[in-house]
Amino acid sequence: MSDLTLTPIRLRNGTWEAQIKGESRDRPQIHVTLHGETVDSVELSQDPTEGGWLLKVRIPPESITDGVQTFMVRDGADDSKLGTFSLIAGEAAGEDLRAEVDLLREELDMLKRAFRRHCLETM
Repeated sequence: MSDLTLTPIRLRNGTWEAQIKGESRDRPQIHVTLHGETVDSVELSQDPTEGGWLLKVRIPPESITDGVQTFMVRDGADDSKLGTFSLIAGEAAGEDLRAEVDLLREELDMLKRAFRRHCLETM
């Protein structure tokens, strides 16, 4: 298990940024993958203001497609998962978790209205 922690900062101008901190002062080995393929546009530099390391991942243009694209960030020393970030574009897949959550919210609202109506009618 990695002692590194990953804190997302922002996504700006096609570059996702995060801060990495850990007990060791040694430069961490960070691997970023998309669909099991290594993303080559990864930069890691010391963060002079906060300590730790600043991770920058330039989003490959070919990865910007319809649906959900989830990037996995791993510690190369022990291959443990540090975190993920996702891009959603175009027509998201019907089985996408976000679409399912929206459907569940709609059903919950419908059940709340029916329950309230039932309570009023039985009083």
